[in-house]
Amino acid sequence: MLKVYYLGVLLVLMALATQAQYAPQAGVPGSDAIGAASPQIVGWATQCYLQRGFMDIANPGLGYASLGDSSLAIGPANLDIVSLGDSGVATLTFSSPIANGAGPDFVVFENGFLDPANDSLAFLELAFVEVSSDGVHFYRFSATSLSQTNVQIGNNDYMNAANLHNMAGKYIGMYGTPFDLADLAGTDGLNIGRVTHVRLVDVVGSIAGHSGYDSAGRMVNDPYPTAFPSCGFDLDAVGVIHQVVNNSVSGLANNTSINIYPNPFSDELIINNQEAKNGICSVTLNDMSGRVLVNLKLENILTTINTSQLPLGLYYLNISTGNGAQWVEKVTKQ
Repeated sequence: MLKVYYLGVLLVLMALATQAQYAPQAGVPGSDAIGAASPQIVGWATQCYLQRGFMDIANPGLGYASLGDSSLAIGPANLDIVSLGDSGVATLTFSSPIANGAGPDFVVFENGFLDPANDSLAFLELAFVEVSSDGVHFYRFSATSLSQTNVQIGNNDYMNAANLHNMAGKYIGMYGTPFDLADLAGTDGLNIGRVTHVRLVDVVGSIAGHSGYDSAGRMVNDPYPTAFPSCGFDLDAVGVIHQVVNNSVSGLANNTSINIYPNPFSDELIINNQEAKNGICSVTLNDMSGRVLVNLKLENILTTINTSQLPLGLYYLNISTGNGAQWVEKVTKQ
């Protein structure tokens, strides 16, 4: 009987180990989704080069995806989309290169939608994300899919975003998936301080052939087949958080002296602002959807922000200094 008990405990622990472990759906506490109106976003893609995929890669006679055109991927997210099709590819460029700053550096928007019965689940279509600093050599973010691979996800099925990491399309429409170039630090041939191209590759979510695989070799299960003109990843927009401007990085301070602590924080966040002597600074604290929670002026060297009423999760502190520099810091309440 004791052996049976321990076997049961082991099975429970194994089940827990396979449960979702990444950021959940937009709107759920702990999500790192970034809203289209977030002040973190300082720019948008200015050109899109499109290579359509088939409506059904296993039945190419049906033709290619055809909803939308490349112009709909340019500019801010607005739910006007271009469908890539099975294994379709979209390559985006920008007015200024993307730079590696504090936290995520760019964000990708799709048009997924929530399960009406469960706000942790949504209809999602996924894409791998690659970047280049020369437009020739592309490097893929290490992507993870922990979704089950026993039953094919179909057109009426919902997925858990917490099973996905570094995959575009994990969030619902108007909430983008963030990507941090620091994840690719040390990659030969890539300058993460000056990324000129972002490439999105539709994941064929079939578990019975023509499959896509994550960085650990697991099959990626997402809706398949989707044999209609709007099939595959539906690209809305790519927003830039950090970009190269006049050889500096927007969103980061230049020769400023500001300390933010503690991080992670609990009931209060302290800003030690040595820039106060150079003029009044302003600060906003935003949640991951871009909603402004705190907006104040920093007139003293030490400022304490009461955060006791905030839920646990990720936030962005945006500081504009008296000399015109900007500072964006990712902070976490635990």
